Amino acid sequence: MTTDWLAEAKKYKEALLDDLTTLLKIDSERDVEHKTADAPLGPGPAAALKQMLALADRDGFKTLNVENVAGRIEYGDGDEIFGLFGHMDVVPAGPGWDTDPFNPVIKDGRIYARGSSDDKGPSIAAYYALKMIKDLGLPINKKIHFIIGTDEESEWVGINRYLEVQPAPDFGFSPDAEFPIINGEKGIATFAVKLLPIAAKSAALTLTGFTSGIRVNMVPQNAEATIAGTLPNDFEDQLQAFAAANHVKAQVATDGQTATVSLEGKGAHAQEPKVGVNAATYLATFLNGFDFDPAGKTYLRLIADFMHDDSRGHKLGINYTDKLMGDLTASPDMFSFSQDGPQTIMINVRYPQGTDDSKIRDQIETTLGADVVSVAVNGHAQGPHYVSGDDPLVKTLLDVFERQTGLPGHEQVIGGGTYGRIIDRGVAFGALMPDRENVMHQANEYMAIDDIIQAVAIYAEAISLLAK
Repeated sequence: MTTDWLAEAKKYKEALLDDLTTLLKIDSERDVEHKTADAPLGPGPAAALKQMLALADRDGFKTLNVENVAGRIEYGDGDEIFGLFGHMDVVPAGPGWDTDPFNPVIKDGRIYARGSSDDKGPSIAAYYALKMIKDLGLPINKKIHFIIGTDEESEWVGINRYLEVQPAPDFGFSPDAEFPIINGEKGIATFAVKLLPIAAKSAALTLTGFTSGIRVNMVPQNAEATIAGTLPNDFEDQLQAFAAANHVKAQVATDGQTATVSLEGKGAHAQEPKVGVNAATYLATFLNGFDFDPAGKTYLRLIADFMHDDSRGHKLGINYTDKLMGDLTASPDMFSFSQDGPQTIMINVRYPQGTDDSKIRDQIETTLGADVVSVAVNGHAQGPHYVSGDDPLVKTLLDVFERQTGLPGHEQVIGGGTYGRIIDRGVAFGALMPDRENVMHQANEYMAIDDIIQAVAIYAEAISLLAK
């Protein structure tokens, strides 16, 4: 008997949306400042993980909670483990929302909330696919482990802890990217650029502060600079002319001899910086035309001359293109400057095979000047990952996608990093449909409800075939 996967998926629509709404109401941003013994990554991630596992307990699955940083939903039995990899954490909501990011709103066939497309919506689609297989009693001859992390958007503490104490799947996919498939992921590293001390010297203006960015994997939407001194009489006119010419919003507020200049661009996922409008580099480029103190001038000059409007790293000398994996991308995402404190820039780089984090670090420092800055890898770098298009895993997933959508399947490499890369035979598979707007990490994030239901159908057939 042939299963009508989409017809079966549609039967779960109301229940799925109820469960998804419950998950989306939880602000599950990683929050170690408020960690506890029971919530090592913060209360939100732990709460979202518990809620996801509670859904599975309700539906009769076997579950496991690993120290409130990761979890597992288990079904089936066999010698091999087929893995699904999702995550319950979200990036910060950030500014610019038309609605409350943690009060889901359904409008025009879409569900709006932080995490709707990354990754609670796709994860709940994969969960309901597994539930469908269980409810239909379809034959399964492998163990299925749906592994859930709680800090995929940052340091991967949860998934790494899981793999320290639990067996890794033999193969599998992460519902945390786009269709038709992601079987290649670029390497990811963040480089901390720190300005070396510069002797003070009097100037017309002193940059007393410059801040921008909320995460190293998000193009900053807002930036702010504080300035001491007397601004030129036409400063605000110049600012508004610059803003109009570059399609950004800017304003200046003065209080005696202190001015605060703010600029608003457009946030985006750092995997493709040119989708966003980097508020920090635009603000620095505007301010670079004025007479600032030596430290302030150097900070602004480095941003304006080497980082502005250059998503491929040409100005830094790190540009690189691989025939299979495509271009390196560079996104300066966090900025901190004060006269007596940190003067840093965090640059998030997604790099293809053929180069590595050490070469990139050396070149950034050489370009900016070893006598001006020091550069270090912030945290750990993740090398490029690729699963051959000839692998049966890739072939099966593409076949399912083509059969259910009528669209052509093809290999794809992205700059984003997913849990698919934690095992050798791991890929990312959906749930963003081709030609859909990618609003991950942006204000007013949403996912089309019909796409979620279609993903349930695609995932169910794929899991059924791969775990048979």
